[in-house]
Amino acid sequence: MAKRGHVEVLEKLWDWAKNLQIKPEELRNRLWLSKDNYGETAWQSTARLGPVEVLENLCDWSKALQLKPEELRSRLGFLNDQYGQTAWHMAAAGKHVELIETLWDLAKEL
Repeated sequence: MAKRGHVEVLEKLWDWAKNLQIKPEELRNRLWLSKDNYGETAWQSTARLGPVEVLENLCDWSKALQLKPEELRSRLGFLNDQYGQTAWHMAAAGKHVELIETLWDLAKEL
């Protein structure tokens, strides 16, 4: 979902997860820390395609899930996909200045 930038869909998924009372550990492991078939995390897909609102939501929800700072740091751009690219590479390649700025702001918070 993050690949297509469907902010509303991601928000609905988050609401369902809260309503179903899915354990934070399960959400953390299965959604926020997982990779797709291309070795990309939701963070990397969002950095590649946008929009910035999805990246901001991912960060907010990760904080709500109480991800450890080192887990967040790795997902915010320092984890490589199967081609060795990070979220920073993907945002820069797509000339997504606002996403790069947001990645920087989020990284400074950690």
